[in-house]
Amino acid sequence: MVCVDLASFSPFTPTMADYEGILLGMGNPLLDISAVVDEDFLTKYDIKLNNAILAEDKHLPMYEEMSSKYEVEYIAGGATQNSIRVAQWMLQIHGATSYMGCVGKDKYGEEMAKNSKSAGVNVHYYKDETAPTGTCGVCVVGGERSLVANLSAANCYKSEHLKRPENWALVEKAKYIYIAGFFLTVSPESIQLVAEHAAATNKIFTMNLSAPFICEFFKDVQEKALPYVDYVFGNETEARTFSKVHGWETDNVEEIAIKISQLPKASGTHKRITVITQGADPVVVAEDGKVTKYPVIFLPKEKLVDTNGAGDAFVGGFLSQLVLEKPIAECVRAGCYASNIIIQRSGCTYPEKPDFN
Repeated sequence: MVCVDLASFSPFTPTMADYEGILLGMGNPLLDISAVVDEDFLTKYDIKLNNAILAEDKHLPMYEEMSSKYEVEYIAGGATQNSIRVAQWMLQIHGATSYMGCVGKDKYGEEMAKNSKSAGVNVHYYKDETAPTGTCGVCVVGGERSLVANLSAANCYKSEHLKRPENWALVEKAKYIYIAGFFLTVSPESIQLVAEHAAATNKIFTMNLSAPFICEFFKDVQEKALPYVDYVFGNETEARTFSKVHGWETDNVEEIAIKISQLPKASGTHKRITVITQGADPVVVAEDGKVTKYPVIFLPKEKLVDTNGAGDAFVGGFLSQLVLEKPIAECVRAGCYASNIIIQRSGCTYPEKPDFN
């Protein structure tokens, strides 16, 4: 177990039971099909590195080709699920995190549930009868990754599942909620229900910009959710796309972070804080009209295995300390630690115990 300085908390001294279900994630559970491929493969399927897209018809044969042509690994994934698993790993408090999303009634869905539960996450999947569990092709070249998601069952999540008493109980129990922007493509109604609940009950609601295409093609539903978001996460590419879509005419990540933090809020209880990662460059945090930059942990190029899950791991590490009410600097330090561990491994995986103190 990670040692938590419980005495430093106020206004009461919590026990382990007080952390049960404190963090809830909702998103698209996907089985990552990860492989080191070559430039010809990227060209064939019109895939750009350091990008995330939804699969089109032209991409559908790539999953079979990856499995037959390259050495593949199958890893439980999906952006939000990755972040929740990493937060759970960092916290080392069984059942501190919960997660909802849609899988198929198949072995991949069962395998994901088993993996997440053994990691200590309380998963409540909606099981779709008609579609297989979603997959994500993770194409790695020179340590850099590109994601092509075939949502399948993940695309079938319904707000009716969220409203069931046993599932809504997870929402009511949570004090912190995290949803990656990818879920905007699936169930904006579910996001809105949870966002409004968080604002009404003084909880912390957090979201991620997630990918340039979310900012471009799901602008309306993203704008509807943003007033409720207390922490906005993203990387520099997503931030610049967000700026372009909103006609801000600036590529300066610090300026963009401040502008996002100052967008209107539905609830005045919490100010909005924007957290933008920039790969090996410092993390930009904007609050109260000011920017603070935090250096990341240096990693020699030869130690870089795979950047897949780096951003998800950063968020997971950050949230693990946020729920412990640690200062922002400590949240960022934990995020940098988690992402540094993940990029030295294949996929969003981690050792048995964290070495973070």
